[in-house]
This record gives sequence, structure tokens and C-alpha cells, in this order.
Amino acid sequence: MKKIILIRHAKASLEYYLNDFDRPLLEVGIDKSIKVAHKSKLFIDHDSLIISSSSKRTSETAKIFLEHWNIDITKATFLKSLYTFDVNQLEQIVKSSSNSYNNLILFGHNSAITDFVNKFGDIFIDNVPTSGFVSIIFETTSWDDINRGKTNKIIFPRDI
Repeated sequence: MKKIILIRHAKASLEYYLNDFDRPLLEVGIDKSIKVAHKSKLFIDHDSLIISSSSKRTSETAKIFLEHWNIDITKATFLKSLYTFDVNQLEQIVKSSSNSYNNLILFGHNSAITDFVNKFGDIFIDNVPTSGFVSIIFETTSWDDINRGKTNKIIFPRDI
């Protein structure tokens, strides 16, 4: 069995002088990430493959969650390739993950996150909000073989 947790980066600045990759988190985004991290702590397997987009807002979000889950930041891998808004690119990254890990925690961007959740989960979600947490379980032993899974946990900031 494989389990993926997808987390959309927290609310970020929209300052016009910054390029999109370098946008930092807003205080409200930090606060919501802390709340979701606390609420989701019981659903985390510390022996997970952890990957994150290397964009500023996403890497800052990952650091907040990992700190509140008591996971050393050095366990995370930050990838420029996860700076994607395309579900097909996200799917390829997930399907190429090491099968030595049964659990994958992924920090990324919309619309790829919402599209992935709807393509592979069994609950339709109109939009995974910033700091949103969605977990999907797959009845397979290979990431490359994932298909329709079971959405088993959804935590959105508005619900806390």
C-alpha cells in the first residue's frame, strides 16, 4: 500500500516587484500552516519521502509543517521540477518516486495539486486551498502503478 499527502503552499505575497518563484509567505499563511500542521500531525509517518517545490513560498511552507511535525528539515528534498502547475508533470514526479518508501509527502502548487487530488482520489475537491492537506491511499506496491485511490483525510484551514 502507498500513501501520498499533498500540501499546497501557504498564502503568499502578491507584490508586483517579485517574480513568482520568489514570493514569500504572508503572516496569515504562516498562521494557517501552523494550524493545519498541528491538526494533521497524527496522520504523518516519519518514515516518509518528503519532497517540495523549491519556490520560496513552498519551501517556507514545508519548513513550517516539518518543524511542527518534529521532522528534521534535512529529510526533505527541494526540487525545482516541483515548481509546476501541471498535473501531468506532478504525476510523473510521483510515479518516479522510490518504491522503498510507502509514504510520500509532497508540497506543491495549484492547479497541479487540485488536479492530482481529483484525478487520483475518490472525493471531488473544487479547490485545494493554500495550506490545504489531502491524503490519498493506493492499493499498490509501486508508485508507478498508482491509479484511483481512496481519499482518507482532508484538512483545510477554514475547517479548523
